[in-house]
Amino acid sequence: MIRADLRALTPDTLAALANRGLVKRAEKDLASGSGPAVTTGDDGTVRGAFPDGTATELPPGTALDAAGCTCGARGVCRHRIGLVLAYQRDAWSGAHGRDDLPEVADGQGAGPEAAGPQARRGTAAFEGHGTEKAAGRDGPRPVPEASTPGSAAGGTQAGSGESYEDWSPGAFDDDALTAALGRPALTAARRARDRGYSARLHRPRPGDPVPRVELPTCTVSFPVPHELGYALTDASGPLRGEVVTLAVWAFRAADARRTGRRGEGQPTGQAAEPEAETVTVGGRAAAVAGADEALRDALGLAADLLLDGVQQAGPVFSGSLRRCREALSATARHWPAGAVADLEDQLDAYAARSTRYDAERFALLIAELHARHRAAGRDPVQVLGTQEAPTTPLRRVRLVALGCRIRGGAEDRTAETYFAHPGSGIALVLRKRWELTDGQEPTGHDLSGRRLLGSPLHALATANVVSEHASRAADRTIALSRGRIAATSVTPVGAAWTELPGSLLLHDVAAHLAAAGDPPPRLIRPRVEAESVRVVAVAAVEAVGYEPAGQRLEAVVRDPAGSEIVVRAEHDPLCPGRLDALAAALGGGDVRCVSGMLGRDRGRPVLDPLAVLTADGVVVPDLAPGSGDGALPAARSGPSDPITGALEAARAALADAAHQGLRRLTATSHDGLAGCAADLQRTGLGTAAQRLRDLESALRLRPAAEAVPAWVDAHLHLTLGLELHQQSAPSGP
Repeated sequence: MIRADLRALTPDTLAALANRGLVKRAEKDLASGSGPAVTTGDDGTVRGAFPDGTATELPPGTALDAAGCTCGARGVCRHRIGLVLAYQRDAWSGAHGRDDLPEVADGQGAGPEAAGPQARRGTAAFEGHGTEKAAGRDGPRPVPEASTPGSAAGGTQAGSGESYEDWSPGAFDDDALTAALGRPALTAARRARDRGYSARLHRPRPGDPVPRVELPTCTVSFPVPHELGYALTDASGPLRGEVVTLAVWAFRAADARRTGRRGEGQPTGQAAEPEAETVTVGGRAAAVAGADEALRDALGLAADLLLDGVQQAGPVFSGSLRRCREALSATARHWPAGAVADLEDQLDAYAARSTRYDAERFALLIAELHARHRAAGRDPVQVLGTQEAPTTPLRRVRLVALGCRIRGGAEDRTAETYFAHPGSGIALVLRKRWELTDGQEPTGHDLSGRRLLGSPLHALATANVVSEHASRAADRTIALSRGRIAATSVTPVGAAWTELPGSLLLHDVAAHLAAAGDPPPRLIRPRVEAESVRVVAVAAVEAVGYEPAGQRLEAVVRDPAGSEIVVRAEHDPLCPGRLDALAAALGGGDVRCVSGMLGRDRGRPVLDPLAVLTADGVVVPDLAPGSGDGALPAARSGPSDPITGALEAARAALADAAHQGLRRLTATSHDGLAGCAADLQRTGLGTAAQRLRDLESALRLRPAAEAVPAWVDAHLHLTLGLELHQQSAPSGP
């Protein structure tokens, strides 16, 4: 009997199930001749007898940590790992009909892992390009290239022809879950399902053969087809059974939706499907006491702000916002609570005369609350949030720093350090805020020497971080602590960017954006930090130039697939050396990668850069020295965009109205709204123009309170129109 599950385990998967040290120790034992003598029983049980007298057995359907071993170690031990590697070696030798296996060097896998690209494919790929006959199955079963969650993407491009199996973990029923994970895990998962949760699914595909699920606070992957025992997650041990169950249920819900579409005659072929799909599981029938009242209170406070303006909001009103935010959080309305918290911050910034206050941001938050209220009936879990735990403790995690962004005002500075989590294929953000005293005005470079986790910020922003004291929140913020000695290590990043999984390291930006599909409008998406952070591989830098009018630097780069990306950074007085450092890094030759927030502008991919990887190392522009007085090459002037200009001007006029208060608009403000309506009409945006005219009519003919819905309608229409226009393909050169 052939054990397909054991043959599909790579050293990376074994390291995720245990740790890298145990895998290396087992590899060394095998290379030195201290490996086990392997036998396989008629029932498929693999047994190993080690020279030191230890006996280990791996029954079918049993996870490694539950397998028997006389060494007495709890969990996965080097003997269990050594038996897997020895079984793979013997199977490879038998399949090839020879014993002249490559020698195993330190850090390399035994047998198939050390035998070349074809053998490495899936750790147990044999003749026939990685297919094998599995016991109890009628056809060939491709063996995936298993790894830690998300890492199977490893930069391999889809369409490479790599063998994989199109299977779904949703095929596991609840009896199988109970047998593999235990009844307490299902009980805890049912409570989470009753509250409702959202999940982002990645199905197997060429170049990324491992199915995985991004849950709100962790990621789960299934590296071995049809085997629950090898499921991997970055959540801590006590939560493993619960989150694996939630991941299986998410796939089950997506499979049911896919079957429904097939029944309705809609296309379901993989080529027509997006790179990932989002599902909501449970929660619709679960009402939370006080939730509707808390959301209505938030809308009432937003209406008061809109009517009276930011100038009239004093400490008493800020206290009302704080109580409203707490009520929303207590009733699991996390995303509206986040919007209210940001409104609080805007009011505080205005009261302190801080540059952090932004009238357009203030107006957008008011519109967001109304948008979430209107869309809540369609998908409350996605639009409002769920009752998941605020944070989830993680296992020992490895993070790769992607750079840093400095923000702040007159009274504070905040450093946002972004990390790739290769194990889950997503980006996370670590936030640190410093209060300033009178007279302090530190720049990003001044902050670069301040210490976090025992290291200077500039070192942390360009480091590999391994931590046993980490927790992750639903908005993808992460908390790290040093804990006991050596529990968190910080080392130089080296070449780690080039080894990131394909969900983070992009070699074809155009294909990535196309595969991502059309997301929901930004105003009603989950409020997830670092959602758009990616690393773009750079094949060529074609132009670098500075635009004085917009005080921004633009560069045109191409990825290995030939896609053109605009790297765009704006001047920030908090980081005066940003543009000079970015221009020097991009213009210095041998640029390998750029990290940043990826988006679109009139259909063109645009990257707001965080850091640049060159042959000399990583450059973080926000932390760079300099006063910003360097000579920069002039940028080529691009074509004007009357549609964007008209939409942005109209939205700015609505923001000015919210800033002043609808009850307190001046004649100049009324004239501005009318002028913007005329500009929209001339541009061909007749519906948008009518929205502004409706607002003007309501303000002149009815009480101001009755004009609130018209303001909301106009702002939502303009915001969605601008977002769609930015995502659409350019209409001309």
